[in-house]
Amino acid sequence: MSTKDLSSSVSPSSSRPSVTAKLINGGVAGLVGVTCVFPIDLAKTRLQNQHGKDIYKGMIDCLMKTARADGFLGMYRGAAVNLTLVTPEKAIKLAANDFFRQLLMEDGMQRNLKMEMLAGCGAGICQVVVTCPMEMLKIQLQDAGRLAHRQGSASAPASSSSRSYSTGSASTHKRPSATLIAWELLRTQGLAGLYKGLGATLLRDIPFSIIYFPLFANLNNLGFNESTGKASFAHSFVSGCVAGSVAAVTVTPLDVLKTRIQTLRKGLGEDSYSGITDCARKLWIQEGPSALMKGAGCRALVIAPLFGIAQGVYFIGIGERILKCFE
Repeated sequence: MSTKDLSSSVSPSSSRPSVTAKLINGGVAGLVGVTCVFPIDLAKTRLQNQHGKDIYKGMIDCLMKTARADGFLGMYRGAAVNLTLVTPEKAIKLAANDFFRQLLMEDGMQRNLKMEMLAGCGAGICQVVVTCPMEMLKIQLQDAGRLAHRQGSASAPASSSSRSYSTGSASTHKRPSATLIAWELLRTQGLAGLYKGLGATLLRDIPFSIIYFPLFANLNNLGFNESTGKASFAHSFVSGCVAGSVAAVTVTPLDVLKTRIQTLRKGLGEDSYSGITDCARKLWIQEGPSALMKGAGCRALVIAPLFGIAQGVYFIGIGERILKCFE
């Protein structure tokens, strides 16, 4: 789960914030956003991974069963990975976005929507260096509870309940940490193990940027106030939520494919996939086209507040305020 670079869409002053300020803003927005919406993201992952409706009937049912089985903290399983890697993710994304804006536009400002879109796509491509392994590890931890519940409901034999994450050899215990999963992947598959699903991640993130950036720019421009030189906070907040939700729902099929491909441990009777095409074909044949929209509502509920929070952080200028304290 991640927020996009909104640093130049809403600025607390007429001057452009520095890279350091944008990094702080992005990091704060990411940390706050992950903390607020992570349980919904966990529900999204579990709904996308289940075949049919044998375990969870929907988001609320998933969250209730998770809370009953694992307690409140169980809904945050995998959050530590996001919280740890969200700042380096922002560092790469913000630096890349600045670089591509300067490269594509003479003054580096977002005055050309096509160039803005291309700059955002370039940043999205660069951030996958962190996003892909982050999502890879997060998904394993998020889905562990679904597998435990599924095996318990099906009264699966003990041998199946101790199946390892499919890393090739030795098994890890039933609820491994991100560190253990990462080490096992590196040991058995090398660095490529952490980047399984890289193509699917790119196929999700690039279209998201293509849709989000121009849509937000146009919606935000509708509330432009000539006296202040920008849209109001409320208008920018709503614009970010709407644009983010539309983009998130639109690319949900690609997110479903990414989630299925990156899930290493499979339940009994669940397929493994050799690639994006194989995953899409099996999903379509076995579960129908509606399976490609699993978790769409959850994605909208995750992305909307993430973008709203990010807009608030950038509008207030938390990064700039922190830097002023050290001047």
